[in-house]
Amino acid sequence: MPTKPQTTKPKPKSKPAPAPRHGNRLPGEIRIIGGQWKRTRVPVADVAGLRPTPDRVRETLFNWLGQDLTGWRCVDMFAGSGALGFEAASRGAVDVRMFESDAGLLAQLAKVQTRLAATMVQIARGDGIALAGRLAPDSVDLVFLDPPFEAPIYDKALAAALRVLAPTGRIYLEAPELWTTERLAAQGLVLARHLKAGAVHAHLLERAA
Repeated sequence: MPTKPQTTKPKPKSKPAPAPRHGNRLPGEIRIIGGQWKRTRVPVADVAGLRPTPDRVRETLFNWLGQDLTGWRCVDMFAGSGALGFEAASRGAVDVRMFESDAGLLAQLAKVQTRLAATMVQIARGDGIALAGRLAPDSVDLVFLDPPFEAPIYDKALAAALRVLAPTGRIYLEAPELWTTERLAAQGLVLARHLKAGAVHAHLLERAA
């Protein structure tokens, strides 16, 4: 009796690797969303606790601000990756001060500044609240406040930001919780816009009338 020819079962097709959550970007980099450096990738240092502002939140923030920041003077009091400050510079801000206390992050910011030839960006090492205290009152159009979520410095940071804020200026506040109307009023501020994205509460603040 003839033997049946042996058949080999086809190997199951391997599943394609899942697409990275950041499109073509690596987890250790951010992308400038608009302006002269649109789509430019900026590396993010591997530092514990560093939390760059997500793309969606930055895009919404600059929509709130009207996209074009030509002539604006900005301060990023806790620069970190520089996501907010470089985005502002890309969109026409004429003066962007970045304050950062971590030496490694400071070096990374300086590399990006050099690569972009961002002459409007000034980087200083030190405590953001103390450095902001050296600025002239009413001299800043936009202050970015994105300190470490666990740091109990929000009240002091807001007070320092308000001192240097121009009468029609704005403060961007990123925090792990929503700041209530009453809490902001105690600082002399009102909430203009708010967005919650995951664990992030993004606030756009103005001086109270």
